[in-house]
Amino acid sequence: MIVRAAVVPYPPLLVPELVVADVPEVSEVRRACVAAVRSLAASSRRWIAVAPGFGEVAGDAAGSFRGFGVDVRVRLNENTEGDFDPELPLPILIAAWLREQAGAQVVSVQLVSPSATGAECRALGARLAEGENSPVGLLVLGDGSPRHGERAPLRPDPRAPDFDNEVHTAFENADTEALLGLDEGLAADLGVPGRAAWQVLAGTGSGWQCVTSELMVPFGVGYHVAVWDRGHLWDRVVS
Repeated sequence: MIVRAAVVPYPPLLVPELVVADVPEVSEVRRACVAAVRSLAASSRRWIAVAPGFGEVAGDAAGSFRGFGVDVRVRLNENTEGDFDPELPLPILIAAWLREQAGAQVVSVQLVSPSATGAECRALGARLAEGENSPVGLLVLGDGSPRHGERAPLRPDPRAPDFDNEVHTAFENADTEALLGLDEGLAADLGVPGRAAWQVLAGTGSGWQCVTSELMVPFGVGYHVAVWDRGHLWDRVVS
């Protein structure tokens, strides 16, 4: 049973060792992400992660951020022994790093194609929700648009702010139908890799409550951080 979900981005700047100058915009994103996953670990030390990508991920995978300049080593399972793969995709590395920051025991990663349809994402979310009998946390990794304003790493697009604000509103209202209704073509135009992973979360069913929701746009990229909960009454904090 998925009892709590944490939504986070996966930029390498989350890892302090990879950042030359830890400017406030960076530390604020890191703070929010670490707080979200620690909340997730408080519900369960076993996680399922959903992230953009292709193929299968071994449950005992371990990797290194060496390809990003520093040999920071991470594991998906705290009990894993073995070699560290320097070529693990970034979302998997970040999932493992966040597991360690939160003190979770294990995170199993389910990759979803960034071009998966909303119907496919809904079906995957339903399968994940039905496949667990014991409490488990859901870690959802996905970035927003990298086309916000003049600081954007890609060509700015005036539609990016409205799109990411729409996503933020869906997260703060725990609105699964709004997430499932996101415009797939527009998301692709705006370079939003997180759309499919967010729709997998929406496919896990209703009954969610928003605990926290934040939208940050450092360096022209939309980063969503949110925590959704089931079965508990929480004071709702929305930024």
